[in-house]
Amino acid sequence: MMKKVHVLSFLALAVSSACYAEGKTYPEPMLYSQSDFGGTGLMQLPTARIAPQGEFSVNYRDNDQYRFYSTSVALFPWLEGTIRYADVRTRLYSSNPAFSGNQSYKDKSFDFKVRLLEESYYIPAVAFGKRDISGTGLFDGEYIVGSKRFGPVDFTLGVGWGYIGNSGNISNPFCRASDKYCTRSDLVDAGEISFDGMFKGPASVVGGIEYQTPWQPLSLKLEYDGNDYKDDFSKNIRQFTHYNFGAVYRVADWAYVNLSYERGDTLMFGFTLHNNLNTLRPAYRDAPKVAYDPEVTEGVPSYTVVASQLTNLKYNAGFDDPEIKYHGNTVYMSGEQKRYRDPREAVDRANRILVNQLPAGTETISVTQTNMHLPMVTTETNVASLKKELAGYPLGHEGKLLQKRVEPKDPIPDSQGYRIKPSRFSYAFEPKLIQSLGGPEGFYMYQIGLLPSANYWLTDNWLVDSGVFINIHNNYNKFNSSLLPKDSTLPRVRTHIRDYVRNDVFINNLQTNYVADLGNGFYGQAYGGYLEMMYGGVGAEVLYRPLDSQWAIGIDANYVKQRDWNDMMRFADYNVGTGFITTYWNPPQMNGVLLKVAVGQYLAGDKGVTIEMAKRFDSGVKVGIWGAKSNVSKADYGEGGFSKGFYVSIPFDLMTVSPNPNHALISWTPLTRDGGQTLSRKYQLYNMTSEREIPLGQ
Repeated sequence: MMKKVHVLSFLALAVSSACYAEGKTYPEPMLYSQSDFGGTGLMQLPTARIAPQGEFSVNYRDNDQYRFYSTSVALFPWLEGTIRYADVRTRLYSSNPAFSGNQSYKDKSFDFKVRLLEESYYIPAVAFGKRDISGTGLFDGEYIVGSKRFGPVDFTLGVGWGYIGNSGNISNPFCRASDKYCTRSDLVDAGEISFDGMFKGPASVVGGIEYQTPWQPLSLKLEYDGNDYKDDFSKNIRQFTHYNFGAVYRVADWAYVNLSYERGDTLMFGFTLHNNLNTLRPAYRDAPKVAYDPEVTEGVPSYTVVASQLTNLKYNAGFDDPEIKYHGNTVYMSGEQKRYRDPREAVDRANRILVNQLPAGTETISVTQTNMHLPMVTTETNVASLKKELAGYPLGHEGKLLQKRVEPKDPIPDSQGYRIKPSRFSYAFEPKLIQSLGGPEGFYMYQIGLLPSANYWLTDNWLVDSGVFINIHNNYNKFNSSLLPKDSTLPRVRTHIRDYVRNDVFINNLQTNYVADLGNGFYGQAYGGYLEMMYGGVGAEVLYRPLDSQWAIGIDANYVKQRDWNDMMRFADYNVGTGFITTYWNPPQMNGVLLKVAVGQYLAGDKGVTIEMAKRFDSGVKVGIWGAKSNVSKADYGEGGFSKGFYVSIPFDLMTVSPNPNHALISWTPLTRDGGQTLSRKYQLYNMTSEREIPLGQ
C-alpha cells in the first residue's frame, strides 16, 4: 500500500509542478494523443479519435513488464494504421542460447482503426479497430468505441473483445446469436493475417475520459480497463484496480511525454515524437522566376538570345540538356527536368523564359519533358493566354490559362535545333542503409555504407551503369543461418546476407541497359550484368502507361544467377528464372494512393502475388506497406509466415536548401527469409516514367 501512495504522490507532484511552471504558450489544445500501444487513444484503450490526415508519430512506452515501440500514421481522415514491437522483459526470445542468446522476447504486430461515423453536434464519433492483426496474437483484440467531446472533456465508451475485453464484464452479444462466438482460441500462427477470432470469447465494456486542462500543454486521462491480465504473456502482471490514471505534457509542438499509473500497481512512462506528413513544406530558397518582359522578334531570335534562354532553362527551370526548335507557329523545347518534384513548376519557368523572346506569329509553346532520353509528356501552352496571365488580368476580367498535357511531340526530329551539348557521363555518391528489425540474433540489424556510382550513355538509348559498395559498419555477423528450418526445401536466395555483407568493398552493380520509347504509351528496356548485390543475369521489361491515366501494366522476365559471396566477380551454382506481370492503379476516389499487384515467380522458384499500397501526401512524403505471399508452406518459410515490409519516402527538398526532385527511402523489413523474394533491379520503367502521371491535385 505504501508503494501505491508514493507513486500516486509522485504523479500528483509532477502534474502540479508542470501546471505552475513557466513555459511556452500553445495556440491550440491537444485534441488527441497516442495510447500505450500506439494509435490514438487513452492508455490501454483506443478511442474513436483519428489524428488529422498525415499525422505520423513515433512512440515509446515503458513499464516493468513491457517496452512498446510503435509508429502510427493517419493515412486518411478515416483510417489509422500502427506498427508495433513489444519487448517482453520477463521472457527470453527462446530457451536455446545458441538460437538467440539472452535477448528478451520481441513481438511484432499491426493494428488498424476505421472511423465509421464522424462526430456531429448530437452524434459521437464511432470507430471500429483491430489490434495485432498480424503477429503472434499476444495482444489480439478488436473493439467498437464512440467518443464525444463536451468542451474540454472527451468521453469514450465502447465494447472490447480479446485482450481488450478479457475480464468479460458483460455477456458477449454475439454469443447469443451463435455458440461459435462464445469461446476464443489462443492459437495464432505467427505472422499470419487472420480474422477468425473476431468478436469471439469474453467481452467487456470499456471507457474513459480525457480532460484538457486550462493550461494547454497538459491533459489528464482516466480509463476503465476491460482486461484482467490473468493470462498475460509476461506472467507477472498484477491488477488491483481496473482504473488507470495518466497525464500527457507537451514539451514542444512536435513532442510530448506521458506518465501514467495503471492497474494500481504499475508506473508507465514514455514519449511521442510526431509531425504531419501532409502539411510539411520545403524551406529552401529558390532563384526567382524570370521576369515577364516580352519582346517580339522578326524570325528566329539571335544566337545570343537563344544562348541566354538555354542557360536560363538549365539553371532557372532545371532542364538538363535543353533544346529549342522553331517550326511554323510553335516553339518547341525539350529536356530532362532534374530540379523540381512538381513538373508544373519547371514548365511554368520554361514558359516564362521562352515567352520573352518569341518570333512574330508564335501561337504555341510546346515543352517536352524527357527522362533517360525517353520522351514522357508535352505541355502545350497558348501564347496569347499565357501573356494575359503574366501581364495580370484586369479586376473582374480574370481568365484561364489555356494549357494541356499531350503525348510527346517533336514534328521535326531530324532538324537542327539550338541546345546545350549533353554530357553523357555522370556520377554520384549515395549513403546506403540496409536494415531489419526483430530478428532473434538482435532486435536491430543494419549495414551502413557508401555507394559511389557512375554511368555513361553510349547512345541516346544505350546506358552503361556501375556502382561500388563500400562498407562502413554492420552487425550482420550476428545473423545465424541455423535459424532456417532444418527440413526447408527452399534454396538460400536471401539468407546468405551475412556472407555478402562481410565483404568490405564489392561491385554492387555493373550493367548495361537499352531503353526505348515503343510508341503509343509503351516503353521497354533490356538489361544485363551484375544487377544487384546478390544476383546477375539478363532480363527485359515492357510497360504500357497511357498519359495521365490512373492505371498501368507491365511485364518483366529475368534469368539470373546467384553471385558468389566469396568472390563477388564470380557466380555460385544457383540460377533461376523470375518475373512478374504487374498492375498499377491510382483509385480516383483515393487521392494520392497507388495500389500495385504483381503476380509471378520469385527468386526461390516459388510462385505468388505481391500487394503494395502507398499513400502520397501533399508534401510529397510517401508511406507504403507491402506483403508477398507465395506457395511456400509456413514450415518451409519459417517465422513470419510471409514476406512483408513498410517504407517511408521523404523528398530531399524538405531537408535541403535548394530544390531537389530526389527522395530518401527509409524501409523496414521484419525478418530476412527466402520465400517471396524479388530481384532488386535499379532501373524500373514505372519509376522511370513518373512524369506521365497526372500531377497531384489536378
